[in-house]
Amino acid sequence: MKDGYASNPFMFQTSGSIVVGRNVIDQLIPRIKLLGEFRHAVIVTQPSIVALGVIEQMVGELKQAGISSRYITEVKPEPTVDNIRSVFSSISAEPVDLLIGIGGGSVLDAAKIFSVLLTNPVDVQSLIGTDLVSQSGIPTVLVPTTSGTGSEVTPNAIVSVPEEELKVGIISRHLLPKLVIIDPVLTISLPKPITAATGMDAFTHALESYISNKANPISDMFALESIRLIAESLVLAYHNGSDLEARGKMLLGSMYGGMALSAAGTAAVHALAYPLGGKFNISHGVANSMLLPHVMAFNQDAIADRLRNVAGAMGLQAGKMGGTESSELVIKQIFEWTSEMRIPQNLREFGISEGDVDDLAIAASKVTRLLTNNPKPMDVASIKTVYQNLFP
Repeated sequence: MKDGYASNPFMFQTSGSIVVGRNVIDQLIPRIKLLGEFRHAVIVTQPSIVALGVIEQMVGELKQAGISSRYITEVKPEPTVDNIRSVFSSISAEPVDLLIGIGGGSVLDAAKIFSVLLTNPVDVQSLIGTDLVSQSGIPTVLVPTTSGTGSEVTPNAIVSVPEEELKVGIISRHLLPKLVIIDPVLTISLPKPITAATGMDAFTHALESYISNKANPISDMFALESIRLIAESLVLAYHNGSDLEARGKMLLGSMYGGMALSAAGTAAVHALAYPLGGKFNISHGVANSMLLPHVMAFNQDAIADRLRNVAGAMGLQAGKMGGTESSELVIKQIFEWTSEMRIPQNLREFGISEGDVDDLAIAASKVTRLLTNNPKPMDVASIKTVYQNLFP
């Protein structure tokens, strides 16, 4: 994370086309036609979306356009490698030339993985890592219904590996979808706990990207705008789910956070969150929310100047504050958000004891892909300290 970028190469890539606005889901079929001719679509979704009637309408509209379709709802929250294998066997049993993912981050990630598995005759396990996907997948359309992962614009997909008690990433440019539909109307029924957890997940993406060792002008631009939008709208969306203005800002903030992390990557918060999800099934957004203020406090002396800019984007900075004072305001605000939105700050609530800390710290220390992005080195001892802070 530097302010002088000239000697540090960077790159940016994102989805093919992005359509944003209220009720733009109505443009789905015309937009799909622009991608090419399709005959067999699979819709990857979740039961709560089916219950809204959205999928039935989509199936009917696809049929009118000459595209046969079927939908699957078997992707689990935080899907495991075995869950991906099982669902993929169902998808690949019949012809498919278009994938549509509509749902939360797990559904979108799964759709991206299914896309490349259809064109790469390998097991999903062999794709885990960076740039291990050889061929482009079939065309994929993603429609997020939460404001959290930003998966619709990232080359990343996350899966759980229970035997390693970790979540791991598949990172490849071939995972990027051809079309993204961003419609806040699809998020108004999102329950409060999911609004809170996914919103904080999006904020974490933006903040970690901004303080990452790989931060660059592109990631900084998206990260700060993401931070601004989420700070303005998260609590409003939490308390009033039908506030379309707030919901729209959250979707944009989440998308920008995804673009930021695509360019700069996340860091220690995510590294420490993975064992909490892999071993204890804590949802990704909740794990990030719990860890975020404590990791930022650990990093504070290395990122005080950067957090001064973050405080400004959050609307917290008054006058000419110093970096330390500004960073303390940022950390305080994160704690206040988690309290107001009833996100736990105690690992005991998830059945975790202080005796588990050693194993958690060792597991997190192995997530070097993310720890190397952190602006301050973390060894096993410092990781343990962060976890121990979550036993108040």
